[in-house]
Amino acid sequence: MNALVIYDSQYGNTEKIAMAIGDALGTSGDVQVLHVELVKPMHLVELDLLVVGSPTQSFHATTAITKMLKELPAKSLMGLKTAAFDTRFPESEIKKIRALSFFVRLWGRAAFADKHIADLLKKKGGEAMVPSEGFYVGGIEGPLMEGELERARNWAQQLYALASHQP
Repeated sequence: MNALVIYDSQYGNTEKIAMAIGDALGTSGDVQVLHVELVKPMHLVELDLLVVGSPTQSFHATTAITKMLKELPAKSLMGLKTAAFDTRFPESEIKKIRALSFFVRLWGRAAFADKHIADLLKKKGGEAMVPSEGFYVGGIEGPLMEGELERARNWAQQLYALASHQP
């Protein structure tokens, strides 16, 4: 299986998750993990699976991820299996700050909701393999919460199983 994991990362947490996903997918195929600034059109051909991730910043994906996805030609991902992920604060932390909880409900997260990663992938023709996934950080700069790298590997193994068993 040919897979590409594209990510953006401000403090390195999303990069760690992307690498864990790439490592788990890489055990069974040809996988590249690329920072969004390194992605070229040639990277998006002959893929079986495209995974895109971003930290949640101001309730959205980073500008670089959003721009890259919006600039893809219409229907350029037609029929391609896709998945989206983000890094974020855990629900327990969000609930402690009433205003933050309100805004999360209103605007969502980087991987979810209108004009976010999953929606942009779908608009370009991508077929979501699984619901978008969020991985937790302990603060604005992190670190990742305990167990999140293992959870990312497990999520990637689920993606691989689904992608490799569908026509």
